[in-house]
Amino acid sequence: MDSSGLEKLFLEHRPALARFLRARCGADLDVEDMLQDLWLKLSDISVDPADAQAYFYRMADNLVTDRRRSAQRRLRRDDAWNAHAIGPGEESPAPSPEREAIARSDLDRVAALFAELGERTTAIFRSYRIDGDRQDDIAAAHGISRSAVEKHLQKAYRAVLQLRDRLDAEIGEADRLTDEGAEERI
Repeated sequence: MDSSGLEKLFLEHRPALARFLRARCGADLDVEDMLQDLWLKLSDISVDPADAQAYFYRMADNLVTDRRRSAQRRLRRDDAWNAHAIGPGEESPAPSPEREAIARSDLDRVAALFAELGERTTAIFRSYRIDGDRQDDIAAAHGISRSAVEKHLQKAYRAVLQLRDRLDAEIGEADRLTDEGAEERI
């Protein structure tokens, strides 16, 4: 298969790759930029992969990882500069733009998670955890049993814990790479 064959396959799989990138990164990613990067990388490939579709997904995953690492490096560099400019032991009065962007991105991922859980599960979770309503009152309001309320809460808790684990793993990976000296240091 030549590069034009790979490019043709890429164009066929482009919508699925876009969905993969959105699912992997949520709203914090410009999917079109990532797809353009993938397209450009295809022109540099001299070896035909055995499974082009799997190769595309691996390339997409690697680009996502590279972008996250770059964002973490940028954040650490800015924090180091901030500490140097403000002085030791003093904190900046406001979070850096990168920290704000990361926090917004995490919040968007939480919002997307609850959108996937559905209205009823989200409403039950919100009533119990935020409003402080009793489970019996929530069950009566939704016309379901207390057991059903508990199952909705368990579903929400599992999803939140899985998201937290993914976010922690992303942060932990960046810290681990820094500790090993594999990342740049300022």
